[in-house]
This record gives sequence, structure tokens and C-alpha cells, in this order.
Amino acid sequence: MHSFEELALGFKKRFDTKHFPEQPETLYASCDYFLSLGGKRIRPVMCLMGNELFGEINPDIYHVATAIELFHNFTLIHDDIMDAASLRRGMQTVHAKYGINTALLGGDVMLVTAYEYLNRININYLQRVLTLFNKTAKEVCEGQQLDIDFETKENVSLDEYIHMIVLKTSVALAASLKVGAILGGASEGNRKHLYEFGKNLGIAFQIQDDYLDAFGDPKKFGKDVGGDIRRNKKTFLLIYALEAADELQKKELLQLMADNPSDKVERVMAIFKACNVDEWATSLKQQFLDKALQHLEDTAVVSVRKKPLIALADFLIQREH
Repeated sequence: MHSFEELALGFKKRFDTKHFPEQPETLYASCDYFLSLGGKRIRPVMCLMGNELFGEINPDIYHVATAIELFHNFTLIHDDIMDAASLRRGMQTVHAKYGINTALLGGDVMLVTAYEYLNRININYLQRVLTLFNKTAKEVCEGQQLDIDFETKENVSLDEYIHMIVLKTSVALAASLKVGAILGGASEGNRKHLYEFGKNLGIAFQIQDDYLDAFGDPKKFGKDVGGDIRRNKKTFLLIYALEAADELQKKELLQLMADNPSDKVERVMAIFKACNVDEWATSLKQQFLDKALQHLEDTAVVSVRKKPLIALADFLIQREH
């Protein structure tokens, strides 16, 4: 068994290569630039971990993991355009550096390249992998659209938000683990438990992400803190604050969202703190982490093989960036 860090290092050596041709340079330079920004590579490494949980690493898993990472980067490029974000991982976003049109095409060609990597795997796995990959890709797009819809929807319940997060974030983590399990020869029952582990971990991961956007250190987070507040994004934090606030606080929150004053972030944060949003988010995150770990516990594999995934879960919900 290998740790997340060991698998990440091995994947990095394989992934940090040329995925695109030289020409047209105006297109492919944007792809190379974005991939050069690095990242935690969580999803592809989870794919490797899902494989190794059940046996030796299948060589084909590296093609799948590469496809997953390229797909993830495709979504990030497009997300940054939709969010009008200027920074990603502390550097200029692709559309800020190369323009929106090139960024759109760069994301598109990254997605096509992901499918080229999937097409390299053993035919015995291809249909199951493609079915799961396509289902997940559609769900991620659905989740992103719901996220956009929620920005202009007046009332969003916690259940609605969690459903959106499952689609936008959790299914990608869950599918990464499950496709690794498929190539590792896991039983259907074990694949389901591993998927549920990833899904619930993904929700906890997003709670931490929402938390960091408001309460994180910008030097560690790598993005503008308060970005969700500026865009009136319905996050775990805002949804709870609107429920927990008294009448005056709720009125002020809604007014701030409507007027977008220059001191909006500071004033919203003051209401968040008054409503103990940070403590509530920490508690909710733990609830979903516990659900995830129970599914991992129920996976029929000797406990020692689960230790790297338990360590990863702890890292993801305690991270500061």
C-alpha cells in the first residue's frame, strides 16, 4: 500500500508531460500554462487509491487517472470564466491571461484529450469506465448549472444546496474511487460503499471549501477570500446565516446582497461570526465525514489497506487551501 503523497508523486511524474501538440500555439499554450499551475491532483490519486485498495495497481489506471485530471482541469477553466475569477492557484486564470475565446477552446480540447486517454484502456473495462465517466461528466455540468441558478434564486434550502454539491463536486470524487475499484476487481457491493465514501467525503470537502472562501488565509488559499460573498453565491455559510440570523441581521444580509457595497465582505463576515457560522460549518463537516468513514468501514477489505484513504479524508477536511 502507498500513501496519498507517494501515489501523488508517482502520478505527477507520469502526468507532467506533453499532452498537446505544438500548433496552433495560441491554443495549446493556454492548456500547457494551466496544467503547469499544478494542483493537489486529488481526483486522479483517489482513482489510484481505489485501485490499490483491492490489489496491485493496474497499469491502465494511469490512463484513467490522467483522463480524470484533464476533465477536472477542463471544468476549472470554464468555472473561472463563469465566476469571472482572476486568480487560480495564486496565478492568473486562463481567460484573464489568454482571453475568453481561447480559454473556452482550451477547456474543450482538454476534454477531448481526456477521452483519448480513456480510449487506451483494456476493452474489457472500457464500457463500464466510459459509462461511469459520462454519467459523472453530465452530473458535474448539471451541478454547475444549479450553482449558477442559485445565485439568482431568492431562497435555497440546505437540502437543495447539498444536492447541487453532490452533483458539482462529490460525484467526481466518488467516481474516481469507483473507477479505480472497477480496475482493481472489486465486487459490486464494495464499489458501492467506496462510491458512498467518496460522495460524503465530497460534501465535507465542499463545506471546508466554503469555509475557507470566507475564513481562510488568502496566502494559503490561493484565491481571493470572500469571492463567494461578492458573487452572492448560496453557500453552506450563507444559507445557514439566513436561517440563524435575527430579523435585523437578515434584513442587512439581504440588503448587502442587493446593493453590493464596497465593504460588503467585511459586513457579511461580521454577521457570519455573530451567527456562529464557523462553528456550525465545522460540526456539519464532521457529520458528513463520519458518514463517509462508516462506508469505508463497511467495505470488505482488511483494515490496514484502508489507512491511506482514512489519512486522505483527514487531510481534505483539515486543509487550509
